[in-house]
Amino acid sequence: MPLILSLETATTNCSVALASDGKVVASRSINSGYSHSEKINVFIEEVIAQAGVTLKDLQAVAVSSGPGSYTGLRIGISTAKGLCYALDIPLIAINTLDAMAQGFNARKDELIVPMIDARRMEVYSAVYDSEKKRVSEIEAIVVDNQYYSNFRSEKKLVLAGDGADKCQVLFQNESSIKIQTSFVPQAEFMAELAEQKFQNSDFENVALFEPFYLKDFVAGPKRTNS
Repeated sequence: MPLILSLETATTNCSVALASDGKVVASRSINSGYSHSEKINVFIEEVIAQAGVTLKDLQAVAVSSGPGSYTGLRIGISTAKGLCYALDIPLIAINTLDAMAQGFNARKDELIVPMIDARRMEVYSAVYDSEKKRVSEIEAIVVDNQYYSNFRSEKKLVLAGDGADKCQVLFQNESSIKIQTSFVPQAEFMAELAEQKFQNSDFENVALFEPFYLKDFVAGPKRTNS
């Protein structure tokens, strides 16, 4: 049974999970701002110790590939690459929104809409059916009260993620939209998808792999000393 380490750093949540045969056997997570560089290696050591294995027992590393925070994604992916190089094992990329959808048990009359904050009223988002299959393109969108009208006519929408939290006022009078607050991506959600990719030998080129940013990075103005 393959032993796969999963890393999730696409948002403010830093999360690490270890799964065997697609089932999580150990995990650590903290959502306290962007503390990824301080926490991720500690969490890796802790889940390895908790499971009673060593790094040499790993057969692959899965990493949340985006969309999400530029800095967060870089930390997770550079860590995953370092492990894959050192251990000579494959790298598996999991789309962050796909993994978030795995964290739901939706009813058949519901659509899952994971949303990652992209500043102001913009979010990274996609729509998934109750079987966790994507039914829309992954987009960076500016949310307004008309955006999901085509989907609302057929099913209820469940919005979740830090992008959804800021939409509560916008959709507070919409009976067809439910917002699940305080929902963050977790490495645990990646386990089943990572197992599927491992079985299909769906691996990335460790040297060339880059995060899925979705939109170009725009740096803020340089600070000046006062």
